[in-house]
Amino acid sequence: MKDNKNSGESRSYAKAFSSAQDEPLAVTFSPPSRRWFLFALWAAGLTLLFWKPLYNTFQLAMKDDTYSYILLVPFIFAWLVYTERGNSPLETGISLWSSVVLLLGILFAVLAFRCNSCSLTSTLGIYALSFVLLLIAGFILILGNSKAWASLFSLSFLIFAIPIPNFLLGKIIYWLQAGSAAIAAILFDVSGAPVLREGFVFRLPKISIEVAQECSGIRSSLALLILALLLSHFAFRPFWKKLVFVAAGLCMMLIKNGIRIVSLTLLANYVNPNFLYGSLHHQGGIVFFLVGLALLVPVFWFLRKGEPTTAQTPNPRTN
Repeated sequence: MKDNKNSGESRSYAKAFSSAQDEPLAVTFSPPSRRWFLFALWAAGLTLLFWKPLYNTFQLAMKDDTYSYILLVPFIFAWLVYTERGNSPLETGISLWSSVVLLLGILFAVLAFRCNSCSLTSTLGIYALSFVLLLIAGFILILGNSKAWASLFSLSFLIFAIPIPNFLLGKIIYWLQAGSAAIAAILFDVSGAPVLREGFVFRLPKISIEVAQECSGIRSSLALLILALLLSHFAFRPFWKKLVFVAAGLCMMLIKNGIRIVSLTLLANYVNPNFLYGSLHHQGGIVFFLVGLALLVPVFWFLRKGEPTTAQTPNPRTN
């Protein structure tokens, strides 16, 4: 009897093993995971569809330091979406917002394709805007309105993936020039150095310098702005604190540029004129970026008062 029992168990195990081998292995997704997988496919499909303008934008960012920040935007966006993946339920269905954004994305793609008179930067900017709009439309369509509103900062951050048009870039650089010159004039007065100002030109006893477009600090200023936005998003809950911190970041953009102009000018006038042509002038942007960052630290700690220590902590749970 015992042998019959053992042989019966062996046959059942063999049958179960055989049936398991006959069944094909399948990867199953939960409904939320399936939604994220569909959005990943949507993003991959858009990347293939826009591969040429995206590649040209990549080339632009590699060749022109003004647009080098664009290279980091996709990674920062992916990280932001990952940290917010469990902050709201997912839903489905075509909504008015997804339809409007989808239509705008298609219209801008057609405009970029037919705009023969546009400059290369403008054309790439329109294509990038179309890509961003279509990506957001897919996000709303696949993951739902509630998820889109909960991830509004992450989706809005994609604006940095769009190359700044030349006409707007010129205005931003002029604003940085004017603001930096005004801050430099104040710092020159504080230093006590004899300086005569004529617009963007500062005349000292031994040298004269002009706050040119190259002195605007556009690259380090954009980096400081992006960092201020990210810090304000994760560190502060009230909107007014976010606004104050970003405004402080904009002010530090001008202050660190003014410090750079004054320090280099005084060193060139009183120590060695080669300071205007050396590495501190041409490759010293990171140094003065750190100066601006250091000036933001007191503002950050002041605004952090009253904030919970775990504000905007990434949620490890998935939907």
